[in-house]
Amino acid sequence: MTAPLRMGTRRSLMATTQSGLVAARFTELTGRAVETVGVTTYGDVTKANLTQLGGTGVFVSALRDKLIEGEIDFAVHSLKDLPTTPDPRIVIAAIPPRDDPRDALVAGVKLADLPSGARIGTGSPRRIAQLRMLRPDIECVPIRGNGETRIGKVTSGELHGVVLAAAGLGRLGREAEIAQIFEVEEMLPAPGQGALAVEVRSDRADLVELLGVLDDPVTRVAVAAERAVLNALEAGCAAPVGAFAAVDGQDLNLTAAVVAIDGGNAVRKSTAGTSSAAVDLGRDLAARMIAEGAGTLIGEQTH
Repeated sequence: MTAPLRMGTRRSLMATTQSGLVAARFTELTGRAVETVGVTTYGDVTKANLTQLGGTGVFVSALRDKLIEGEIDFAVHSLKDLPTTPDPRIVIAAIPPRDDPRDALVAGVKLADLPSGARIGTGSPRRIAQLRMLRPDIECVPIRGNGETRIGKVTSGELHGVVLAAAGLGRLGREAEIAQIFEVEEMLPAPGQGALAVEVRSDRADLVELLGVLDDPVTRVAVAAERAVLNALEAGCAAPVGAFAAVDGQDLNLTAAVVAIDGGNAVRKSTAGTSSAAVDLGRDLAARMIAEGAGTLIGEQTH
């Protein structure tokens, strides 16, 4: 009998829930059993804010170490947590179909109906900057912790609301607590938000092929464009950068923005082209944004 494949995941409820969905789908498609291996990452145990950590890779490195050492066969990540610089030892074997990429407000009322001075929790500079553009009179409160902990700060009355990824709330079955989903015109999501990545060692061609059944080409193209913007801007996942690509057949529409942390200034650009040129479109869009001062806005936040 074929041994189960060992799947590495962070230990949080969100991570184990979403990786469990991947495992169940893989078993359904291939008949192969999957064993879950929980891994604690530096991002899970540190008390520092994401901005202090630089963001890039803090939720990923420990899983990748297990993968390279052969302790797990594949790892499942939230794609937005992955560094944009490739690691030659590792390959993304699959990017499953993306869930809702948008951000959501968990609160009693919509953002427009919150009182002046309302306290909104988020640890993301991207969300803080865009919230301040929408409501300069609210107070953004940096928070850490898993989804349940963050939602608990609203139900306890400590905060008026929190902003989380709609996809994560959906995977946890907490959609009923969403007061508002922000359209991408209001709040651009993080590059790759709502998507997952299945990583394997690059020398395991057998696993690359086997896990490839999970791959969704449309999602892969969209996130490639978004992550190309982030990479060309030389910004980590803690930078105030939003990007979203919509793919329709061979057509790709990409919008990206860099927003000043005080919400007072932004560089927002859009482009369109063929989906086969996704990475080039992302790079070109980033170059246009840099020409209009996007690098300065990133520098103000990250240095």
